[in-house]
Amino acid sequence: MKTAICFIDAFKLILFESYGDASDGCEKDVLIDILTQRCNSQRLLIAEAYGDMYGRDLITDLKENLSHHFKEVMVGLMYPPASYDAHELWHALKGVNTEENCLIDILASRSNTEIFQMKEAYLMQMNRKITSLSPGNENGRIRGSFFSRSGCHDLFSSQVFQEFQNISGQDLVDAINDCYDGYFQELLVAIVLCVRDKPSYFASRLHSAIHDFGFHNKTVIRILIARSEIDLMTIRQRYKERYGKSLFHDIKHFASGHYERALLAICAGDAEDY
Repeated sequence: MKTAICFIDAFKLILFESYGDASDGCEKDVLIDILTQRCNSQRLLIAEAYGDMYGRDLITDLKENLSHHFKEVMVGLMYPPASYDAHELWHALKGVNTEENCLIDILASRSNTEIFQMKEAYLMQMNRKITSLSPGNENGRIRGSFFSRSGCHDLFSSQVFQEFQNISGQDLVDAINDCYDGYFQELLVAIVLCVRDKPSYFASRLHSAIHDFGFHNKTVIRILIARSEIDLMTIRQRYKERYGKSLFHDIKHFASGHYERALLAICAGDAEDY
């Protein structure tokens, strides 16, 4: 049931539509203030109210009137979690150069239920099953793992890893590194790291995306949006503990403009992080 606040938010968003390309900074500020400060279920109701009031699709308007990474953030916020994973997966799989790290993040960190919901969302959005895409040759093992299995995360526990070490005398991550290489090795290690401490895994992924790859925008955007209502606060804590500077600080240092403001609003930094 749509509440009055959803209609009020939708009414505010019509200003964005009226200005066409949303070139006025004030209109982008309105988008940020509304979409980043509502939970996903509220944003879905706002989109529904927007359609009822103006006969237009909010996601389509965002895509048509925004650009670059700011558009990716605003549009990404409008998808339900499973649909967002499906959307990111489609972009990762299309074309010749597969974004294997996106596949690894999703497969290693999502539960069986989340993987199932993502596959259903993919079928609805793309009108085809994920398994209809060929795994390819170069990285067939990781893609094949995705196509043939549900989530990996539910199959393991820290107790299993400790028992492996008790029996073998070797940490499981070290054993994986000895036996495998390439992206399949990265997938298996990511599964272990996610089971042990998922926020630490994503803190590491964010730091690598920001510092090792010259601010890899898609990775930063995907993790912030996907984890924003799950464990982003804990990820922020792990980030600062491990690297000495806050995630808020690093985003502010590398991003700029309304794109920066949108990311910081999702990150929700504390006063001392400024």
